[in-house]
Amino acid sequence: MMFGSTQSNQGANNWRQQLNEFVKQNQKELAALAWGLMLQRGESEDTLGIDLEPKPHFVYCPRNAIEALNHQVENQLQEILGILDAHDPKQEVLIIGIGNGQIKLVQFEPEPSPPDCFAEVAQDKDVDSLLEQLEERMCEQIVLKS
Repeated sequence: MMFGSTQSNQGANNWRQQLNEFVKQNQKELAALAWGLMLQRGESEDTLGIDLEPKPHFVYCPRNAIEALNHQVENQLQEILGILDAHDPKQEVLIIGIGNGQIKLVQFEPEPSPPDCFAEVAQDKDVDSLLEQLEERMCEQIVLKS
């Protein structure tokens, strides 16, 4: 039964599934947001993140904070640092999901490319209103169980 699949997986990993579903449903908008924010900020060591607590919202994850966390967890995040180094914002979207004291890397290559998604979406929305709209959708679609 399809409907029971999300309910049977409650607990620590449920936020990961909800985040995956949110990303699938909002790929073009997330790609447009990531590109638009990069244009606003210029080249930056920060990675876009989604912090799910206290309610889902976008954050910036500074490179030095990710490196410090990697050091604290005895280099268990080394792969994530490698992915960050190889990230090409013109081709793919990279977001760090943060929930329940854990992180999840979300990476996808949208069709069309992030700059093209931004050109399409930005015709009727600026970056700030896109950010607000996506945060509203996240709050509706991602619900953490305490």
